[in-house]
Amino acid sequence: MGALTIKNVCKSYGPTDVLKGVNIDIQAGEFLILVGPSGCGKSTLLNMIAGLDGITSGEIQIDGRVVNNLPPKDRDIAMVFQSYALYPNMDIRRNISFGLEIRKVPKSEQDRIVNEVSSMLQIDQLLDRKPSQLSGGQRQRVAMGRALARKPALYLFDEPLSNLDAKLRVDMRTEIKMLHQRLKTTIVYVTHDQIEAMTLADKIAVMKGGIVQQFGSPRQLYDEPANMFVAGFMGSPSMNFIPCKVVSMGNETGVEIDGGAGTFKLPVRSNQLKSSEGQEVMLGIRPEKVTHKIESHLENSDFHLAKCRVSINEPTGPDTNIFIHMNGAKVVCRSTPDSAKDPGEEMEMMFDLSKMVFFDPKTEERLA
Repeated sequence: MGALTIKNVCKSYGPTDVLKGVNIDIQAGEFLILVGPSGCGKSTLLNMIAGLDGITSGEIQIDGRVVNNLPPKDRDIAMVFQSYALYPNMDIRRNISFGLEIRKVPKSEQDRIVNEVSSMLQIDQLLDRKPSQLSGGQRQRVAMGRALARKPALYLFDEPLSNLDAKLRVDMRTEIKMLHQRLKTTIVYVTHDQIEAMTLADKIAVMKGGIVQQFGSPRQLYDEPANMFVAGFMGSPSMNFIPCKVVSMGNETGVEIDGGAGTFKLPVRSNQLKSSEGQEVMLGIRPEKVTHKIESHLENSDFHLAKCRVSINEPTGPDTNIFIHMNGAKVVCRSTPDSAKDPGEEMEMMFDLSKMVFFDPKTEERLA
């Protein structure tokens, strides 16, 4: 149940192209997240899957069935909205069961489903209350319960946690992940929060300007970003970008960096830059891949030690963020609190060469 295929889908409003040839394919039971900045087209795409908005061209299939011209009620979907969209005049029991009533499900079966769903979401003690008597998190559970009662082929979530406070968002995120693991349902989930995307998704589609910039697993997008937009959007703190020149290191190729305590060269593990000597490239490296000196890594050729000058340190509890200017770019690094140096001091930083990626500074596309 619930496989979703989106083939070359486009959407225009007059002369304005909102979606420009979107292609996405997920298997039944997968959790897909559409993520990107405001205005990238992710909510428009979700509304088109739901049948709330028409398609200019292309094809959407649910379970192998083309649904382009089907009304929402015939698509076998359930949607959880950002605003919850609960019926204020109905109690929680009726909010959850109302869709079942419309489809003329027998009353005994309605009661069984409501009890099952409310127990699963731990809202069984709220069934006789009205939505106005509930907190934001409780309303969100009710909205989810109403969708779960349907047992459709496809669940659609439109930024369901954006109205919750920070702690409740984290708690609800965990609950949604546990729910998906338990039920193995197919979910398409829209968010602008890349932390939600990384923690919840089986597959992520990163969107910008109506185009899917990259589609893949969270690990693929994090470790092997297709371009600088994806690299900078996924991860918190985001990936560091350091402008460098490709240089020769005898039998190796490297990049040269000034870290404030003199210049040093980092060997490049990829063969793709061997013919690029003298060219400008953008080095991308995650904050956790530039860290304090770790004795056990000193004999590993994938790690390179270099002296840098600390500009700022920022304690976060278990880690300290170390800010260093490298080739004029502000770079954030991770350190243990005990190893962190004070601003103005020199500090030996360890670079994980195996996790460096390179981009063309003009096109911003991945080189290696």
